Amino acid sequence: MTNILIIGASGTVGSTTRRYLLDNTDDQLTLMARNTKRLGNLNVERERAISGSVNDLEALKSALEGQDVVFAALSGDLKSMAQALVAAMDKADVKRLLFITSMGIYNEIPASVEPSGNLASNPVLQNYRNAADVIEASDLNYTIIRPGWFDNGNDTDYQLTHKGEPFGGHDVSVISIADLVLQLAHDQNLGFRDSLGINRK
Repeated sequence: MTNILIIGASGTVGSTTRRYLLDNTDDQLTLMARNTKRLGNLNVERERAISGSVNDLEALKSALEGQDVVFAALSGDLKSMAQALVAAMDKADVKRLLFITSMGIYNEIPASVEPSGNLASNPVLQNYRNAADVIEASDLNYTIIRPGWFDNGNDTDYQLTHKGEPFGGHDVSVISIADLVLQLAHDQNLGFRDSLGINRK
């Protein structure tokens, strides 16, 4: 059993990962969201909810207590969120961080996959790159997850690429991301201080 904190638990990736972990593990989940009403009914034996954002330091401190793994699927000012999260995890002595960014932040996408999908041609990606830079400069056991455009497919047929390797494809199912999170959460050496691209095979 692993204690996992899901930050951004009410969003698409966070909620799908939550359901996937409930269905496929015996993990204990802490769900952090700005609006916990959007979480619906909790599994009272395995889940607890905390209302707040990453920049709410007291809520974050409370959420981090007793955690083994933090999974963050966030939107907004990701650099400041990453800075707050890294600092709070250091104080709480929680070392394992799984953090969603985006494909293209290292200009790793071949033109044949997505012509305008790289940071060099899409400045929107700078927000994701800034967060990745903060996390990579930390002393955490992090894995940055860089998904392709995600969809609601039911497959978990995906491939991974490492930082410095060409990205493998255009899209990926949200369930595939959830499956990767499950694998990473239960293997401290998988994706150790790495940045993993994930796409459908």
